[in-house]
Amino acid sequence: MTGCNREVFSFASHFSRRVEVSFTAGQVSTDGGALLLRQADGKIGLLKRVSSCFTDRRSPLPIQHQLGEMLSQRIYGLALGYEDLNDHEQPRHSPQKSTPVRNGG
Repeated sequence: MTGCNREVFSFASHFSRRVEVSFTAGQVSTDGGALLLRQADGKIGLLKRVSSCFTDRRSPLPIQHQLGEMLSQRIYGLALGYEDLNDHEQPRHSPQKSTPVRNGG
């Protein structure tokens, strides 16, 4: 058994919003793991390093999304359990994923 028993963890702010994780909220979205992934990626720069392994050979004029952005979407989606890019448009079958996160606990 670990000695970790904190109930609230703070993460880096997202735009002007404070981000905290609490384990007392009951049933909430399971997509909250994206915040942990973002925090970890900010520390180790994994997605930036992965992006540097690829060469984008597309014509630069019509590009709307940079290669790094597309890789990030795919990697975050896979980490959150979305098997296909189609799944990014609507929550998967998990009832927890369709339950919005409650503000204020």
